Amino acid sequence: MRRKDREMIEEFALGIIDKSRYGIVSMVDGDNIPYGLPLSIVRDDKNLYFHSAMDGRKVHALAQNQKVSIAFVGEVNVPDNYTKAQLDEMAIDESKAVTFISSVFTTEFESAIASGIVEKLENEAEKIHAMKLICQKYTPDKMAYFDIAIKAGLGRTNVYKITIESITGKRKKYDSKGIEMKFGRME
Repeated sequence: MRRKDREMIEEFALGIIDKSRYGIVSMVDGDNIPYGLPLSIVRDDKNLYFHSAMDGRKVHALAQNQKVSIAFVGEVNVPDNYTKAQLDEMAIDESKAVTFISSVFTTEFESAIASGIVEKLENEAEKIHAMKLICQKYTPDKMAYFDIAIKAGLGRTNVYKITIESITGKRKKYDSKGIEMKFGRME
C-alpha cells in the first residue's frame, strides 16, 4: 500500500466487509481478459461466500483461474471542513492551493481489499451454511422461509467460498477539527 499513513488494522478491514452491501470480485477469464462484477458477499471468519447461477462468464472464469481480488467500499463522505469565509480567505492566497487539493476537493472513504482462492462448494452442508449466512445478511426478516427456499433452490445454485489469503484496509477521515486522522487513529 502506497499510503501507509492511511492503512488500517486487519480487524477494520474485516469490519468493512461485514458492513458492505456488496464486493467487487475481479478475476481473469479463460481468454486472459479482466472481469469484475459486484456480488452479495458474506464473511465467516477468514472465508467469504457468494452464490451464482450454474453457468455464465463468471462460472467459466472461476473454473479456469481461482485467484481473485475483492474490493469493498464502506462509508464515503465529502467533508465540509471549512466555512465559506475560510474558503474565501484561502482562495485569495495561492500558497493555500495545496490545502484546497488535500482537504477541500477530497473525499473521506474507507475500503478493504482482499485476495484469495475461490472454491466451488460441493458439500451440501457447507453450501447450506453459506447460503444461510448470505440470507441472514441480506434478508434477515425472511429467515422463517429459509428452509423451503433452500430446498427449492440449492440444486440450481452454485455456492463459492473464497479463502482470504491477504487483506488490507484503508481509510481517509477527518476529525471534528478538520484534521486528517492518520496511522489508524480513531476519533
